[in-house]
Amino acid sequence: MSEPVVVSLRDESIRLGQFLKLAGLAEDGSHAKDLLDAEEVMVNGEVETRRGRQLTDGDVVAVGRDRGRVVLT
Repeated sequence: MSEPVVVSLRDESIRLGQFLKLAGLAEDGSHAKDLLDAEEVMVNGEVETRRGRQLTDGDVVAVGRDRGRVVLT
């Protein structure tokens, strides 16, 4: 697996759909929805299908070999 892309946030949380776009794991909202519907997104090692799931500091999101980590600043 690749090293996770670190995405720094000022807010306490971010929705999974937004994070996928911000981390470059999805091209746009439609692509994020397609990835979630196909059960290709994992959060902290578990399959996640809810676009609105709230992510917080330290959460790791994976799509295939690509990963992103939420870091609060």
